[in-house]
Amino acid sequence: MEVILKEDVAKLGFRGDVVKVAEGYGRNFLLPRKLAIEATLANKAVIEQMKAAALRRSAKEKSQADELAKQFEGVSVSFERRSGEHDQLFGSVTSGDIAEALEKKGFNVDRRKIQLHEPLKTIGEFTIPIRLHKEVTTHLKVVIAKEAAE
Repeated sequence: MEVILKEDVAKLGFRGDVVKVAEGYGRNFLLPRKLAIEATLANKAVIEQMKAAALRRSAKEKSQADELAKQFEGVSVSFERRSGEHDQLFGSVTSGDIAEALEKKGFNVDRRKIQLHEPLKTIGEFTIPIRLHKEVTTHLKVVIAKEAAE
């Protein structure tokens, strides 16, 4: 089945692409969630208009992401956590924790944009990439310190 993507779909394609997918994937996932439309002749004509609009929208999103990336320069987030031997944390620092700390500093970043492959489980200083746009990635300094003993 051929479909035209209305939104970016991970590991499949970007907005406006015509892709061939399995029948069930298209009918049961992409179409009901309005992530794609069937690739008919009429829809293929409409796709050209969608691509033009998508280019304008993407350019606007990229400029906003560039501005936000400039604001991230010099920003760091600190956490104090309990730790055991060899500076191993009891628990971890996840992308959700980082997003919450950024929100307290006035940045509204979705936790899924924080490219943390696995939670941070040791004390130290880390540089975490944040993908604000498909072409704009910035880095954030995360410091995890040992919580003071009571």
